[in-house]
This record gives sequence, C-alpha cells and structure tokens, in this order.
Amino acid sequence: MFVADYDPTIEDSYIQHAVVDDDSCVLDVLDTAGQEEFSAMREQYMRKGDGFMIVYSVTDPNSFTNVPNFFTQILRVKDRDEYPMLLVANKVDLAHLRKVTEKEGRAMANRLNLMYMETSAKDPPQNIDRAFHEVVRIIRNHPKELSEERRRRRPKCLVM
Repeated sequence: MFVADYDPTIEDSYIQHAVVDDDSCVLDVLDTAGQEEFSAMREQYMRKGDGFMIVYSVTDPNSFTNVPNFFTQILRVKDRDEYPMLLVANKVDLAHLRKVTEKEGRAMANRLNLMYMETSAKDPPQNIDRAFHEVVRIIRNHPKELSEERRRRRPKCLVM
C-alpha cells in the first residue's frame, strides 16, 4: 500500500498473508529502506530470510548503485553462491523524475542472474502483489538445502 507520509529512515516490519498458486503463505517482511544504520540488524534478518527482494528507486541512482552491495551481502551472510532474490525497480509512476532506465535495471538483473520487475506503490499500485508472489515462487522453486523443519516454516522476505 502506498503511504504518502512514508519515512524511509524508519525500519518497518509487517506480516503479509497471501495465496500464491493456490497455496497459502505468510510473508514476514522487513523494510529497511536501505539505511546504513540498520546494517547490523539487516544481517540478522538476512540469516533468517528464505528469499529477498532488492528494491531500488528509479528516481535515485544511489539506491541503484547499492544493488550489487546488497546482493553480495546476502550471498555472504547466507554463505551461498546463489539464493532466492528478485530485483525490483520501484516508483515507476514518477516517469518525469526517472534517472535509472528499465534497460539499466534489466542489465543489472542479468548481470546478477536475477528476475526483474518494475513496480509502483502509489495508488493504484502497479505489480506490488505480483512482486511478492514472484519472490514466493522463486523461494519455492529454489533447490532446497534446508532441513525439513525449516521448509515448513513460513517464508521470510526482506525488502531492501
């Protein structure tokens, strides 16, 4: 949901219930807004996360530049060569302020071997539910190296 008074300096955590491909799931979402002051807490959540959405603003080239850093940090924390992730370009409704092109976003996704989506949280939202559903599919389709107990737990998604 779009929040006009959104404060990107505040970490936000919420639970989202969804049905994806006829299977229900619960997403435990942490939105750190990419703020550096949350880096220690972010790594703690990364250890628990089953999949991640790396989100950047198409109006903020710095957020785009940080994408590889988040990607590398996730792989380092998870001690893996790959992990379920989705690259999301947000604020596409602000076309007149756009600084990062779709072509650049897709090139980054290809370089990191990630799926790519463009979204807008502003009303009416564009592809927000679709992005969450897609990250659930990516998590479900990722080869499992996890214990049976961990597989039964609800997926956790970190939004950066």
